[in-house]
Amino acid sequence: MEEEKWGRRIRAFRKLKGFTQEGLARELGISVSILGEIERGNRKPKEELITKIATIFQVSIDELTQDYVRR
Repeated sequence: MEEEKWGRRIRAFRKLKGFTQEGLARELGISVSILGEIERGNRKPKEELITKIATIFQVSIDELTQDYVRR
């Protein structure tokens, strides 16, 4: 399911970049519960949210959409 892939990628980058769910949700202007739903794969992020996430993580959208996170 596409939502699950997005959730795994966002969670992996969030942890890699040192963000808590609370901190990232605050930066994105969304609630922690919405971010949690996205990370669990219950909700697909909108395109504008994906753009904000990529900007905050300082990665390209292409990097964010790959099947793995480089360490």
